[in-house]
Order: sequence, then structure tokens, then C-alpha cells
Amino acid sequence: MSPVSSNAPHGQSPLRTVQVLGGGNAGSSAHVRSLAEGLVARGVRVTVCAPVEADHAYDFTGTGADHVHVPRSSDPASVAALRAACADADLVHAHGLHASFRAVLALSGRRTPLVVTWHNRARAEGARAHLLRLLERRVVRTAAVVLGTTSDLVDRARRTGARDARLAAVALPGRRRPVDHDDPDRLRPKIRAELGATGRPLLMAVGSLDRQRGYDVLLDAARTWRDLNPVPLVVVAGEGPLRPVLQRRIENEELPVRLVGRREDVPELLTAADLALLTSSWESRSVLAQEALHARVPLVATRVGGIPDLVGDAAELVPYGDAESLADAVVRLLADPERREQLRQWGARQAATWPTEDETVAQVLNVYDELTQPRPLA
Repeated sequence: MSPVSSNAPHGQSPLRTVQVLGGGNAGSSAHVRSLAEGLVARGVRVTVCAPVEADHAYDFTGTGADHVHVPRSSDPASVAALRAACADADLVHAHGLHASFRAVLALSGRRTPLVVTWHNRARAEGARAHLLRLLERRVVRTAAVVLGTTSDLVDRARRTGARDARLAAVALPGRRRPVDHDDPDRLRPKIRAELGATGRPLLMAVGSLDRQRGYDVLLDAARTWRDLNPVPLVVVAGEGPLRPVLQRRIENEELPVRLVGRREDVPELLTAADLALLTSSWESRSVLAQEALHARVPLVATRVGGIPDLVGDAAELVPYGDAESLADAVVRLLADPERREQLRQWGARQAATWPTEDETVAQVLNVYDELTQPRPLA
């Protein structure tokens, strides 16, 4: 491999990297777009291997990167397409367990360094859980460096056999439109009227409608809030397989909850909310938690995964699966404007400690340089 440099000085070729993304959740896909944009701006050649739908949604090519369609599959054709895309790469960086496993297969027999970022923890039960553990072991033992977005993911990688596991600096991408804190009442009445929350507290939850999000517990808590006056409205933005089940419960139990589907204006919705709710069984660097603190919206969240490290003292944390604790925390906050204001201030201070997109790109480039620069002879 010839000497490379991210800044491509005279006489050297630019660093050639391939970013591998599977189906990709919103957080990892947005991270890859942000990373591609920052790397290209620093003279790095970037190819993003991802399903074509992901490029349509996140416009990787708009950053100046190349895009190669690789389906979210580990079948021979997909692995062959990925192998061809990685043929001239100086380094491959895969995001998520399944994308990382495909990268391991595609790089078999080659000495191309592999960097892996774990954005979340894969979950399964029974035989599939055993399979996921085997995939994790194969990936971390092959990767030159594993970057985990939370300390527990780093610890998990080390326990599984990673040679080098580090905490990743991961920014909240795409914050190009700052929330207007100087005019907080400008959009609130319009949004609250649209959602049906005029004259009543608005509680906002965001995320796919799947089992991991803990929305069954949220609905249990909402039964308690029916006794408040005025009755708070819970609005859930997101889509997923549990929508029919949740909607049936909402209707049968007459719960003050609305499912509004997938929304592209979550930051604006949050500015209108009195509280943000995060009820998941596990999260790494939750986008909702970050958006809520940036928007200075008091957050009630489950004490799981990377949430405590992410929010510090700037949120009310409750045990996962405990509807009574969740309900009590919400009732207390709605009745305590001083505590809500304290959380707003602490949230803004906590958000200022998170890494920027520039810092995220700088850390990744440092890792790339370690793995691609020629080592001096002993």
C-alpha cells in the first residue's frame, strides 16, 4: 500500500476510504453522511456502499462522495459487489454489526484495514441471539479498531475479543438550522393546535414503533395522566410494526395519546413540547435525547445504555419498564416549573459538552492515519 494522507500533499495520493452501511437506522445513516461530508472536505476520497434507498434519503453523493448500491444482505452477490467496491480502498469503515460482517466477508484474503463503528447493540432471542454473538466475535477479532458510541459498547467489544476498542466521538449530525430560542412562542401555538394540544400539556416521544422503544409502558403511564386536569396529550412521532397494536390500545382504553407517523420536523415539534419522553429498553446516543436538550425541553428518560453518560444530570431518569416511576416523574415535572427551568438550563450546558461534527471527523481521521501511514523500520 502506498503512503497516503488525508490532506493529499504534493506527490501523494489522497486517502481512499469506503464507508459501509447496511439498512442503517437514522442515527448511523446521518452519521455516515456527516462523516462523508467532513472527509471529502479534507481531501479524502469517499465511497459509500449502502442500499440505494439510503442514498435517496441521505444524499451521500451530495457530499461529494461516490455511492455504490449494495443491498442489505450477506448473499454472495452482495458480498461480491462490496468486494469490488473495496478493491482500491486504503481503508474500509463499516457501521453496525451486519454491515461490518459483510465487510469482513468482502475483505477476506486482503490486508485492507477495517474500522468498525458500533452505533447500537444488536438484539435477538434464542438461536438468533447465539448467531449474533458469533457475528460479533468474528467482526471484532477481524477489525483493526472498533469504535463504540457508548462506554458499554466499548466494554462489550473488549470482552468479545477486540484488539483495539475505543469510545467514538459522535456528533448530532445535521444541526444546520439552529432552534430559535429568542422567539420560543413563534411556532408553538401553531404546532400545538395542529397536534391538538391547545390548553393542555404536550408530551413528545419520537422513535420507531417497535418493542425496544417501550411504548407499551408509555401507554400504561398514560392511563395515570387521564386523571390530571388538564389532561396531558402524548404525541408519538414514528412508524413501525406495533402501530396497529398500539392504536388499538389507545382506542380501547381511551388513552390521551396520538400516533402521528414519521415526521421530518422533529426539532420544531420539540420546541412546542412541555416534556420529551424516552422510554426505550436500550439506547446509545439517542437522537431524541440530544434534540431535546438542544431545544431546552425537559427530558424524562429510561436509565439504560448510554443515556446516563449522554445526559448527565440534565434529565429525569427512571428505570426501564416501570410505568409507575415514569408516570410519577411526569406528574412531578408538570407541577414544578422551577425544576423544568433547571433542566432546561442544565440541558443546554450538557449539550455544549458533546462533540462537534468537526471533532468527530478529526477523531476518525486520526484513526485512519494510524492504520494507513507506513511504520518506521525497527
